[in-house]
Amino acid sequence: MKAAFLPDRGVVKVSGDDARNFLNGLVTTDVTKIQPGFGRFGALLTPQGKITFDFLITEAQPGHGGGFLIDCPLSLAQSLATKLGFYKLRAKVTVDNISSTLGVLAAWDGEPAMKPDLTFADPRSDRLGWRILAPEELATRAATVIGAELVESADYDAHRIAAGVPSGGTDFMFGDAFPHEANMDRLHGVDFDKGCYVGQEVVSRMEHRGTARSRIVRVLLDDGAPDAGTAIVAADKSVGTMGSSAASQGLALLRLDRAADAIEAGIALTAGGIPIRVADPDDLKLPAKTTVA
Repeated sequence: MKAAFLPDRGVVKVSGDDARNFLNGLVTTDVTKIQPGFGRFGALLTPQGKITFDFLITEAQPGHGGGFLIDCPLSLAQSLATKLGFYKLRAKVTVDNISSTLGVLAAWDGEPAMKPDLTFADPRSDRLGWRILAPEELATRAATVIGAELVESADYDAHRIAAGVPSGGTDFMFGDAFPHEANMDRLHGVDFDKGCYVGQEVVSRMEHRGTARSRIVRVLLDDGAPDAGTAIVAADKSVGTMGSSAASQGLALLRLDRAADAIEAGIALTAGGIPIRVADPDDLKLPAKTTVA
C-alpha cells in the first residue's frame, strides 16, 4: 500500500446546528447521506451550472468537534470559506479555513491496517483508495499506522491520472466547465435525486437531454507529454485541450463528436505537435437522451 501527503489540498470546516441543511441546499451531492467515516464528492456551482469549487466532504466525529470537513484545493480554500460565508445569511453555521492545521493524506493499492479518525474511502473511484485528514507533521506516522509506504505526491497524481480522474484547475478550469464535462456524473459527484442546489436546473437539463458534448477522457502518450492547457487539434481543427499527464498517460478535455469524427477519418490528434491517442474509444460516445426535449 502507498500513501502520499497532498500539499495542494486544504480543508474547510462547516459546523453549527444548520450545517447539514445549509450545505445540502448549495452543493451537488446529498449531504444528508454523509456521516463520520463516509465521504461524498461534490461541487459548488454558479447559477449557470459551472463548477466554481469541487471537493470531497466527510463528517467529523464528535471527538473532533463534529461538523463537516471539506477536502478542497488549497489555493481555493479561503475563497471557498468566504463564498460559503456569503451564502449563510442567518443560518446557524460557522465556516473556517483550517488548512493550516489539517491536511490531506491519500492512500491507495490496499486496505488500511487500521483506519485513523477522519479516514474515508474516496467516493469517486475504488481505484483511488482512501483519504485521511491529518496535519502534515503526522503524515509519516499516519502512513505507518495504516501500513503504507510514504511516497511523493507526484506518485499519487500518476495514479489518479491512470484511474482517469480529473483534477480541477488542471484538467478543467474552475468557472468554465460543467459537471458533466468534468465527469462528475460518472464519479458520483452529482445526486440527481436530491432537492435543489445552486445550478441544479442546468445540470438536470444536461443530464436528461443528453446535451454534454465535451468530456475529460484518458489519453495515451508515446512521444512526450504536452503541457496542460495545450490545444489538441485534428489537422487544423480544434478538438480539445490537454490536461495533466504522467509517464505515458494523460487526461484531455475533448469535444466528443469532433474527436470521434477525426479518428474515424484516420486523422491523428496532436497537442503541440505531440501525437495523442484516446485510450478507450467508447469514451467518445455521445450521451443518450433520457427524456424528450
